[in-house]
Amino acid sequence: MSGQPQATGAVSNPVIPGFHPDPSICRVGEDYYLVNSSFEYFPGIPVFHSRDLVNWTQIGNALDRPSQLRLPRDMPSSAGIYAPTLRHHDGRFWLIVTNVGSSGNVLFTATDPAGPWSDPLPLPGVPGIDPDLAWDEDGTCWCTVAGISQLRLDPVTGQTLSEPEKTWSGAPGAQAPEAPHLYRIGDHWYLLIAEGGTERGHCVSIARAESPTGPFEPCPANPILTHRSTHHPIQNTGHADLVQGPDGSWWMVLLGVRPGGGTPGWHVLGRETFLVPVSWVDGWPVVGELSLEMPAPGWPLTPVPEAPARDDFDEAELHPRWISVRERPAELCTTKERSGWLTLHAAGASPDEPDLVFVGRRQQHLSCRVRTLLDPAAGRGGLVVRLDEQHHYEIEADAQQVKVFARIGPLRTEVAARPLPAGPVVLGVDIVQDPPREARSGPDLLSFGIEEPDGTFTVLGTLEGRYLSTEVAGGFTGRVVGMYAAAGTVHFDWFDYEPQPSS
Repeated sequence: MSGQPQATGAVSNPVIPGFHPDPSICRVGEDYYLVNSSFEYFPGIPVFHSRDLVNWTQIGNALDRPSQLRLPRDMPSSAGIYAPTLRHHDGRFWLIVTNVGSSGNVLFTATDPAGPWSDPLPLPGVPGIDPDLAWDEDGTCWCTVAGISQLRLDPVTGQTLSEPEKTWSGAPGAQAPEAPHLYRIGDHWYLLIAEGGTERGHCVSIARAESPTGPFEPCPANPILTHRSTHHPIQNTGHADLVQGPDGSWWMVLLGVRPGGGTPGWHVLGRETFLVPVSWVDGWPVVGELSLEMPAPGWPLTPVPEAPARDDFDEAELHPRWISVRERPAELCTTKERSGWLTLHAAGASPDEPDLVFVGRRQQHLSCRVRTLLDPAAGRGGLVVRLDEQHHYEIEADAQQVKVFARIGPLRTEVAARPLPAGPVVLGVDIVQDPPREARSGPDLLSFGIEEPDGTFTVLGTLEGRYLSTEVAGGFTGRVVGMYAAAGTVHFDWFDYEPQPSS
């Protein structure tokens, strides 16, 4: 979902906040569809819909069956599903993506982007990562991958029809040419790429040719978008995709981050999806100003309601916003065992373990309040803010006591503990953006505690947020907050996530 829906005036960026990187977009009539990378999480590849490019609704996940998505337990975090490209051609939706550490490049199709999507079509002849699809006038399908190389592909059979050939790869000496997208626009073929690495040097560049295979002429204004070497509040800008509106206007979706705190700045929500207008001058795209607030597009907006803050687990199936680590076995995670409750049966003994039974949602706001009602009578479990197996904070309860833990790299420590009376308990975390007080101030504070019977929140431990940031932990993901079971069986009656005002 977007932030607060807007109807007039300025609109908020990012348009899809939180861990939603590598956006790829297509338009069919007046409808826009967008997908993102999902890395080690299941279900994979969230699918969004919008009528105005500003307000987005998640309509599903493309990879929602085990037959579509295999993520081995020994696969490290930040591997898995990389850089999908979504296109509509010949009446079908085509989704090409890399499963890093498992099945390599694969292709999925659907007639409805909300699903169901097909089982994966293997593409053994397609090398590398970040695959893209484009069709020329005679129906030839061109697949371009990071590097940057290109080949002809039969997308129905998965057979490659030519050997990969190197094409334009960005500025000489620039690192990591990736995220290619090939378009026919007017009289030219345009090759849009990211380069400079996905950190502060990230940027967007473009070249054009008279043929899909080149030779490509680089834009003299490259990079056409970057915030490197600036103090702009949006950084790491890159991995973009272009789309044309029904009125002929052009737009770019891209990833970026919002670093917080002092030097060097820590981003904790992951790479988010931003929107920026594009104009054309002398046959080249000119990217407008990318900011946290931008003028509304010149057409009526269609506000959509915020995702409900609370889930009472009354439905047979979980909402598509809920994700799990690598897999979600139905026998270990269900809303059908105890009516109106989410039941988790433990496998891994803590959030340190790759087979943790976990159900969470992306943290999408710099400040938020999270609560859940847990019944630990038959087990042990809790509420965790997760970046990966080596970087997470949690509050955990069993039938006798509640504890707060911190895992930072090789260190795992118990922060606080107190006894509990028998019965369900409300666990919570308040995440508060922390304005920089000095050069090394962290981005936020996380306070873990329990809600007393009178409604007061008793904080057991407060931890600094920089250690759950990409700048500390590395990798490509953002924070996910949710529920887990570490021993036996744990039941959760409800989960409540509420955005809070940020400083």
